[in-house]
Amino acid sequence: MSNFSRTQRIRKEVVWTDGGVVAAQHRKAAEVGAAVLAAGGYAMDAAVATSFAVGVVEPWMSGPMGGGMMTLWRAGEQRAETIEFGMRAPAGLDVADYPLEPGRQAADLFPWTRVRDDRNIYGATSVAVPGTVAGMALAHRRYGTRDWGDLLAPAVALAEEGMLLDWYSSLLIASAARQLAQDPDAAALFLADGQWPDIAGWTTASAARLDQRVHAATLRRLADHGAQDFYHGDIGRMLVDDVRAKGGSLSMEDLRSYQPEARAPRTVRYRDAVIHAPSGLSAGAELVTALQQMQAAFDPGDAPSAASYAALASGLGDAYRDRLAHAGDTGESPRAPACTTSFSVVDRHGNMVNVTQTLLSMFGSHVVSGQTGMLLNNGIMWFDPEQGRPNSLAPGKRCLMNVCPTVGQVGDRMFAIGASGGRKILPAVANLVSFMVDFGMDLEQAFHTPRIDASAATGTVMDEDLPQDVAQALAALGPVKTAKRTVHPYAFAVPAGVMRQAGRNCGATEIMSPWGDAVCEADV
Repeated sequence: MSNFSRTQRIRKEVVWTDGGVVAAQHRKAAEVGAAVLAAGGYAMDAAVATSFAVGVVEPWMSGPMGGGMMTLWRAGEQRAETIEFGMRAPAGLDVADYPLEPGRQAADLFPWTRVRDDRNIYGATSVAVPGTVAGMALAHRRYGTRDWGDLLAPAVALAEEGMLLDWYSSLLIASAARQLAQDPDAAALFLADGQWPDIAGWTTASAARLDQRVHAATLRRLADHGAQDFYHGDIGRMLVDDVRAKGGSLSMEDLRSYQPEARAPRTVRYRDAVIHAPSGLSAGAELVTALQQMQAAFDPGDAPSAASYAALASGLGDAYRDRLAHAGDTGESPRAPACTTSFSVVDRHGNMVNVTQTLLSMFGSHVVSGQTGMLLNNGIMWFDPEQGRPNSLAPGKRCLMNVCPTVGQVGDRMFAIGASGGRKILPAVANLVSFMVDFGMDLEQAFHTPRIDASAATGTVMDEDLPQDVAQALAALGPVKTAKRTVHPYAFAVPAGVMRQAGRNCGATEIMSPWGDAVCEADV
């Protein structure tokens, strides 16, 4: 039972255009990327600009203090690639500083055994080595055509202005106010009198803005001095000083030794399509596993059916069970290698990229670096705090991420998709791939079609708009719950994608996201 309307219907229009498109979880960030395309930039130029812009207007989801991955498509070379910029545990981390409380479960995204005081979830002890800046710098060196400083300039301007505190941002800040109040710098940035945000009025259009001038100054220095300042210079020293002053173990050596990687993606055939899933410690291996199982499990019809949803749920369940048992940074070649943001770009030449970047939890560690003005990640939570497992917490270890930026080609259509939402990311991407490959949907149809989530591996959550025969087919596999597609909290992850067909492009974002939008270069 719920309090929500059963008659309300929400849709987002998907517009085809000859020019480039940016689809992001915040319209302001999408506009920044689209303006780069309109000025003659390519997909990667727009992606770099969008990455830093979205860290300003959606600071609790991602930003320079986080990490992630991108999967890109080079149209001229007909080649896909993944750039990995995930987080790492600091080399000076001591596992003994994370004592377990047996019999109790962690309080956030993952069902780990709880660590005393949630030290792996909140505070400076949860901060991992960030990789976003290094990842964007590597992508820019390889494929950028515009000046680095020019691409960061729009983010600087947005931070100087300060993000608008509308009803949605006020809701999200209020939901984390108790934890934000524990850190003086976070409380000063997000709260009023250390307690609640300045919430936008119920019936008024006026609202306050976040004071992000310190964030702007850090971005300006990053624009002027380049990414090396983050890992070798003053920005890095400010970050390390702040983290260590608050009890964390991050060091300058951690920053100096950090390196992103460009690697071949996991490329597989799925029916008549070619799918490029991300490499490394992502959910790419599980996407491949699920698709291979689905291909053998059902024959596509005209539309998604009870059989197709059941095959999807079964494939995802098996993939997740394998992931939980075997995936992690073991020091060898990896099997698989919330609270996140994802955006996709396609330019007029057909180059594509999906970037999925994150602080991990919403508001990350709930700690702000006072000298840089930025929220810090809580990447340590990605590790299983119990020892003796592939993904167990250890110093210097790579984080096992849920991200799944994916590029695919089916017939004369190309698409780049990804999502935010922690463990819900993989099911969302698998749903969308199936809709577009198995049933010939375009982006608009796929994004409006009800989805399922099987990320718990022990049961399925299905959109309450799906018919009863789907519920019955899923029930044969295990427990089934229904959920409504709403604005907050999200039951099914928050995707963003672009598509290209016959030289024309379009983009789409999660229909329930009040900020998400696809912006054409002609619209800026």
